Amino acid sequence: MACTDNAMRALFLLALVCAAHAGKDTKESSSAPAKEGGDAKAASGPGGSFDITKLGASGNGKTDSTKATILIPKGDYLVGPLNFTGPCKGDVTIQVDGNLLATTDLSQYKGNWIEILRVDNLVITGKGTLDGQGPAVWSKNSCAKKYDCKILPNSLVLDYVNNGEVSGITLLNSKFFHMNVFQCKDMLIKDVTVTAPGDSPNTDGIHMGDSSGVTIVNTVIGVGDDCISIGPGTSKVNITGVTCGPGHGISIGSLGRYKDEKDVTDINVKDCTLKKTSNGLRIKAYEDAASVLTASKIHYENIKMEDSANPIIIDMKYCPNKICTASGASKVTVKDVSFKNVTGTSSSPEAVSLLCSDKIPCTGVTMDNVKVEYSGTNNKTMAVCKNAKGTATGCLKELACF
Repeated sequence: MACTDNAMRALFLLALVCAAHAGKDTKESSSAPAKEGGDAKAASGPGGSFDITKLGASGNGKTDSTKATILIPKGDYLVGPLNFTGPCKGDVTIQVDGNLLATTDLSQYKGNWIEILRVDNLVITGKGTLDGQGPAVWSKNSCAKKYDCKILPNSLVLDYVNNGEVSGITLLNSKFFHMNVFQCKDMLIKDVTVTAPGDSPNTDGIHMGDSSGVTIVNTVIGVGDDCISIGPGTSKVNITGVTCGPGHGISIGSLGRYKDEKDVTDINVKDCTLKKTSNGLRIKAYEDAASVLTASKIHYENIKMEDSANPIIIDMKYCPNKICTASGASKVTVKDVSFKNVTGTSSSPEAVSLLCSDKIPCTGVTMDNVKVEYSGTNNKTMAVCKNAKGTATGCLKELACF
């Protein structure tokens, strides 16, 4: 067996949960009552028994039934935490055609809402929605005031997944992060929509950490925090065709908050549009960093800004909400960062801000055809550059730091 029995039962249970909720009133949400639907309904039997042959399994003792396709049929289904734990190396597809609505009863959660651990060859696809129903609990988020805040549940968490794909689905109004990718390899995220209000707290669109080979293409993200955040230990990331806004931009970091963080390297962001974001292309690191690490080989190309604030910013004195120590010996190195064909408009006069450490300056920064202009009338386009070394060619003269 490629999957453990517990893992397979968890998958089948996911479909069973949807069947069980079909036709019931989702009282905790404002959505229409849940509807009956599809193969999951047919697979369930009296007393909660479950006919796995209706999902493609064979009982002949010869056919490998570890390849599973789970259908979430059309309809609205209120569900609590779902946890699928491998190891599983067979092919697993979760077809999301309906809408899953997360319970707003926080007492039901021990961690995240939907968490998939140690599953290889995973595909999550469809036109359905994972609705975190965050508006009901965002007021309980105290992370803007203290470090040791209680973290609300993330919507979709992928841990130790190799060769995975998430495509077509919508993630809506997560209680915390919409998608968290940790210790994964060779992940493809495409044609995904992530949506939450611009003032919703800590609702990052896609966060990744300690992962490699992550590709994000043709995805639309508008949230209350980073559209995409690339955490420590991440490498070989390709982001193409992403539209971001509202949100805090496409960020690397924050870096240095915790001990034993690993380097970030080989990050490529191309052909993206940022609309009315509070930051654009951002690298952020704590001045009082707890780790010694390096962010390097970072390339941005063909990026369009539409009234985004701080379109290009390297912030080595990152201190959110002023709840960290705003001074200290920097331990984070930023080097070999290139910006090519970054154009459009900025809602802040500072179109370029390279705020590097005096103890560990940023090096190898190249700017080629950077032409972002302040869209306001009460000031002029400018660059603020501190402790950064590099070259600039074909840029607006106001933005030439070097």
